[in-house]
Amino acid sequence: MTRPIILDCDPGHDDAIALILALSGDAFTPLAVTTSAGNQTPEKTLNNALRILTLLGRSDIPVAGGALTPLARDLIIADNVHGETGLDGPILPDPSFPPLDMTAVELMALKLRESEVPVTLVPTGPLTNIALLLAGHPELHHKIERIVLMGGAAGVGNWTPAAEFNIFVDPEAADIVFRAGIPITMCGLDVTHQAQVMDEDIARIRAIDNPIAQCVADLLDFFIIYHRDPKWGFTGAPLHDPCTIAWLLKPELFTAHECWVGIETKGEHTQGMTVVDRYGLTGNKTNASVLFDINRAGFIDLLVERLESYSH
Repeated sequence: MTRPIILDCDPGHDDAIALILALSGDAFTPLAVTTSAGNQTPEKTLNNALRILTLLGRSDIPVAGGALTPLARDLIIADNVHGETGLDGPILPDPSFPPLDMTAVELMALKLRESEVPVTLVPTGPLTNIALLLAGHPELHHKIERIVLMGGAAGVGNWTPAAEFNIFVDPEAADIVFRAGIPITMCGLDVTHQAQVMDEDIARIRAIDNPIAQCVADLLDFFIIYHRDPKWGFTGAPLHDPCTIAWLLKPELFTAHECWVGIETKGEHTQGMTVVDRYGLTGNKTNASVLFDINRAGFIDLLVERLESYSH
């Protein structure tokens, strides 16, 4: 059996590309797709997940919408990055199938119970749904092999000077997840800002003759606009969320350090900060494998190779 995964996302351009990458071959058995609010409102992120799965012809994958708001805060969305729909740029089909009449947590719990082997959770948005699952179903913790998440940073943030967007949206949820004792791989800004797709990479993707690759090229054309702002210092656009799937497919593309990671929930200037103890200064037991470097050329090659597979 290939690795069973549950994808919890808030599409979002890079979430959509992560979904496309995850479903491009037979490395994974996708048990469910669940959605969180974040890059856009909960209604739009759920619709976007259904639109991407419709594009991929994957109505066989059950989908459920998650929490409408963070655990203890008002919702913040990133429409300035992802546009009015959350997936501005390409022309996407309307959903060909509905979500299930259950919550994301109910669907995840159901799939964990049914699975004969432990499941990998891949959250690429705020961690609200994962926190609710862990808090509400401690009896299922042993059914989770690992949580591979996009979020946080050991260095600077991208939503505040100290905080990355996904963690900032719901730091209380992130705190629950990082305290749960389940193995975590953290794909933070330290690595995802290196996973940039350049103009020549987009041209390479657009040259692939299938509609999935064309959709990804259109997504990237829009996504790169926000990252052209000189304040970021980017040459291209960082593909945050696909790093989770790339690590699962080819961990040798990355370097990682085992660290203790704590979540700041109360700081005046540091709310949502992931405090990454690289040097064991706190004396706390490590709770995450934190990714720091990526072979960018290998990452782009992997993305292109997987997009080419949709031609067959």
